[in-house]
Amino acid sequence: MKVLLVDDHPLILSALQAVIRGLGDDVTVLGVASAESAREALRQDAGHDLVLLDLALGDADGFEVLAEFRAAYPELPVVVVSASDRASDVIRAIDLGAMGFVPKRASNKGLCEALRMVMSGGLYVPPNMLGLEARPPADPGETVPSALRLVPDAPLGERARPEPHQEAPSMARVGLTPRQGEVLGLLLKGLPNKLIARELNLSVETVKDHVAAVLRALGVSTRTQAVLAVSQMMQRQNGWVPKTPPRP
Repeated sequence: MKVLLVDDHPLILSALQAVIRGLGDDVTVLGVASAESAREALRQDAGHDLVLLDLALGDADGFEVLAEFRAAYPELPVVVVSASDRASDVIRAIDLGAMGFVPKRASNKGLCEALRMVMSGGLYVPPNMLGLEARPPADPGETVPSALRLVPDAPLGERARPEPHQEAPSMARVGLTPRQGEVLGLLLKGLPNKLIARELNLSVETVKDHVAAVLRALGVSTRTQAVLAVSQMMQRQNGWVPKTPPRP
């Protein structure tokens, strides 16, 4: 596995390199200190398997770099490693296509867990970085358990941990059809409806219907909320990942 690490703080760069190398003998890490160096590294070698990106870079806005990399290299997973612990930053990063968000205060074990989950096709967000509150189902006849609504910039830490009645429903209770599961898997990769339609050989209108059904089943109203809700489920259920169709 080849990892590109982007962080402009020398001590953190060195520490993260050591932790990532500890994942296995077959792991190589290239550390760079700027967005421009990262661009050059990817231009010279398209074989990287993972990018770890700091949001606070000296020569560029980390969110803009994230969006740039996801557009230029859509198959390359990017994990944000940041000193920020704001829920709004988590939401924005996931919305821009990050496959994980790891705070720099996380333990070595936590970082390794996050990277393994992402490399297995999952998505990682620390649950205690999410502000959640329960809301009643939009439809009185809806049978989905207590739905979740993300609250940007909610107080973090102990106070932000959801109460039992605020927990996201387990996958066994969500009740997605096989096709909806495929749509969800592609949605988690950040694909827009047109690309999901192309991947599954469906019409865009049919994909829109499936996406709407997935959001209803998860009890959320946006793609970002769906990604974060599934991230929580995956962490509680040992890394459940929805099946996605094989690439031709």
